[in-house]
Amino acid sequence: MTAMDRITEEIAHFIGLFHLSNEQARIREAYEKFTPDKAAPSDPETPPLIAKPFDAPYELLDFEPWVRYYAPAYPLLPYNAKLAPWTLVKFKQLQAPGDWQADLYSGPRPHSIQQIFSHTVLLPEIQPPGSIANYMNQTIALSDNDYFGVGGHGLRFSPGQVDNIVLFEAAAWATALSPIGNLELPGSAEAIRDFITTASADLEAYTVTADGPAEVFVHKAVTIEGIYVNGKIVDEAPRIEDYHSFEKDDDGAGDAEPVHNAQITREGAFIVEKSVDIETGGNTLVNNAVIKNIWTASTVTAVVGDHIELNAIIQINVLYDNDSMTSVIKDWTQDSSDNQLFNIATFKRIDPMEGHEPVETDTPHFPKHWVVTEIKGDLLIVNWLQQLTFQSDNDIGIVSSSGVTTKIIAGDNLAVNDVSILEMASAYDLIIIGGSWYDANIIQQTNILFDNDLVGAVSGFETTGEGSLSTSGNLLWNQAYILNVGGANSYASLPPAYLEAARNFAAGNTDLPAGVLQDPLFEGAGALRVLYISGDLLNLQYIKQTNLLGDSDQIALAMAEIVQHPDAEWTITTGDNALLNNAAIVDLDSLGKTYVGGQQYSQEVLVQAELISSKPDLWGHNPDALVNEAVAFLDDGAADDAAHEATPGVYVTTDLDGHQGDGLQTMLG
Repeated sequence: MTAMDRITEEIAHFIGLFHLSNEQARIREAYEKFTPDKAAPSDPETPPLIAKPFDAPYELLDFEPWVRYYAPAYPLLPYNAKLAPWTLVKFKQLQAPGDWQADLYSGPRPHSIQQIFSHTVLLPEIQPPGSIANYMNQTIALSDNDYFGVGGHGLRFSPGQVDNIVLFEAAAWATALSPIGNLELPGSAEAIRDFITTASADLEAYTVTADGPAEVFVHKAVTIEGIYVNGKIVDEAPRIEDYHSFEKDDDGAGDAEPVHNAQITREGAFIVEKSVDIETGGNTLVNNAVIKNIWTASTVTAVVGDHIELNAIIQINVLYDNDSMTSVIKDWTQDSSDNQLFNIATFKRIDPMEGHEPVETDTPHFPKHWVVTEIKGDLLIVNWLQQLTFQSDNDIGIVSSSGVTTKIIAGDNLAVNDVSILEMASAYDLIIIGGSWYDANIIQQTNILFDNDLVGAVSGFETTGEGSLSTSGNLLWNQAYILNVGGANSYASLPPAYLEAARNFAAGNTDLPAGVLQDPLFEGAGALRVLYISGDLLNLQYIKQTNLLGDSDQIALAMAEIVQHPDAEWTITTGDNALLNNAAIVDLDSLGKTYVGGQQYSQEVLVQAELISSKPDLWGHNPDALVNEAVAFLDDGAADDAAHEATPGVYVTTDLDGHQGDGLQTMLG
């Protein structure tokens, strides 16, 4: 055993002592000392009883009939001339003895005091709704004219680019087909009046000739109720979910998984899947707009002038789908999906008074008090929405199979215009309009699609593998909904008492005649909330939606230059576009009755039109001939000039729709 030096030995002793102290601390039991509380006395003294004061300052009166309880939203204050914020108060006796109404002058705030027997009631201050005007213009424009050459064919395909001028011409034709066309945006109260009266006159005079190129359904009536689909009334409207899905498949362009184009057999052979998949359509254009106008209304509306109401839905679908296909692929599977065109319109009304008729009693109770607020001039409630989507997806490509899996996506664009408006203000018991009431809800929807595709074969092209071709399957969808809150039969002539009240208000006198207060619609009401509009009430809700899509593709099929693969599988899709318009207007007109002193005019109009082009051979020549005229070898110097020459039957591009490269032109499968 080796002896430790002095320092090492001291350290060892220190460590040992530390361990011993640690073990003793773990096994030691320690108790903290504490002092117990003293026991409470068993006989505590009883605190002295303090007498509480009792007082009943309120005197109980005898029974008073027809005293109804209302929630105390506003305090009952005794009138004190020193504390009142006005300088002069003049009381006028009303119909019932003991009831008084105070007219206030030169005060900073318009209050109204009404004294009942020994009580003085401070009525609430009410605010008039302000005018509101929203003008929105949503526009989307996209040019996605791709060029791609894939497969090692050593060729260039240079036809003339399809020009969208014909698409714009079709849009001009659809505008001319509409009864109200392209009306000017109204920017003033006078312009809004002219817009509504002009639209009403144009819709009233609108007729359709039997020899027109489109199928047009027109329905005019004072009131239209129900759901109309392509000119026929139905019980239930189609659902967009049954015809179109906004979710992309797993093999979509955005979330595509890697393509596995090779596999190894049990024998160890390496097999490559030879296929070509081309998608040049699949575009989706969406316009969606919702307006909920709950700005102001009343139980009774008295109009001294005229009342003009207009509700109109105009829907137009235009489709050009004239394809030209090479006879080389006549044995391919043709997709049987047809184009689908829908015009869906719903008119609906809700009468708040239905099932809530006034209950006649032996001793009816009518209001004796009212509060008035005033709008000097016109009250405007305007929402003007325009949504336009334009897309140009006229693709050009030449493709051959290079013995591998090739997938080309040159479309699949998505454009969405979306707006939703909810407007809420105040409701009143009575609205008196010194002028006229103009009320219009209009929805215009247009879809125009040009899907004229050309698929031709270069000389020598052949295929023995399976193939499928889909050039249609497009969806054009217009859906509109107008809901009016207010009964269609709730109009009546203006009673003399309401005319007298309107004249009083115009002269600055806010007295309500007894004939107004005793209207059965006010039976059981408390103090009336009254809105006076000295001018016109202008309510215009307008939505215009337009989708324009040019998807005329030109595809040339060729063989590979070195090693050819005629057994490759082919899938070509040039259609499957969706043009969708959806609009809804919810308009609060009246919560009860409307009295009209002048003319009362109501009109509802539905126009649904569709045009499917049936022109034969839009391209004008054999597709193979058109393709071979526009095909040249890449090393041919004339190929550059050929790109600027027009192929017969094909429109030449404009500067707006010029070629653009997107990388596909350099991709080789």
